[in-house]
Amino acid sequence: MPVPGTAEAEERFVAAGAGVRLWTEQRGPAGAPPLLLVMGAQATGVGWPEPLVDALAARHRVIRYDHRDTGRSTWSFDERPYRIADLAGDVLAVLDGLGIARAHLVGMSLGGMLTQLVLADRPERVLSATLIGTCALSTAPYTPPGGGSVPVAELPGIAPEVLEMWARPVADRGEEAEIERRVAHWRVLSGGGLPFDAEFYRALERRVIAHTGHHRVGTAHGRADDSGMLRTEALARNEVPVLVVSAPAEPVFPPPHPQHLAQAVGAAQVVEVPGMGHALPPEVHGPLAAAILAHTAAAPEASRG
Repeated sequence: MPVPGTAEAEERFVAAGAGVRLWTEQRGPAGAPPLLLVMGAQATGVGWPEPLVDALAARHRVIRYDHRDTGRSTWSFDERPYRIADLAGDVLAVLDGLGIARAHLVGMSLGGMLTQLVLADRPERVLSATLIGTCALSTAPYTPPGGGSVPVAELPGIAPEVLEMWARPVADRGEEAEIERRVAHWRVLSGGGLPFDAEFYRALERRVIAHTGHHRVGTAHGRADDSGMLRTEALARNEVPVLVVSAPAEPVFPPPHPQHLAQAVGAAQVVEVPGMGHALPPEVHGPLAAAILAHTAAAPEASRG
């Protein structure tokens, strides 16, 4: 059902291989250019905040979906393990299942990696791409503004406080305790560049749990094989317009990861969203939507067929 106060939404399940169904939602004018939102690891499509989705739906048919082993999509990793790279096939399965030949893609975190895989392997399906909170699937070194060459392995790593939180075992202490654990996680991911609104994230996680139907913690994506992800040469040859969002407070892939990403991927440019970390609080919805909409509007007309 549509969320009160949002544009009318249509929910549908699509097939993605034997025994796997993916929950999808479409919102916005049926004839508008399609824009597919690809969320991060263990995150449902509901993780895209409603105001941001509505802002994008003013000019696009916006699609969001639940990855395998999240939300209302099939949870089957323990019976049928898959690779992280296989999740890029689910991006295409969503487009195929909804009858969409080409779409603008917006990927966050793991979703940004999956978007890069689609750019590299199936560029004919992509009108434009926006990459948020992610790193380049490339071994190309980074060239700083002052010159020189920095190997990928020497770029800044994940913040220690994030790694410490990810290393903690998660016990089921009930729904309310799980919500508070997730809020604490968002506090760390937010990076401290903007005031932290705990109630915003509580409400977000209550929607996620209501959507999913339970508060169990998914671990499939953390256990999946992450080999076969590099696409150095294909990304360097890319001709699809790409926007890289630089978040100055990003604790997972901090600057200069966005700048490296823009160097490693052809036809890419960088835009900074002030104060942003590895999260989507209300303060970034407006500038982020404006940047994405300007980028999709500028995609060459020849790409829109």
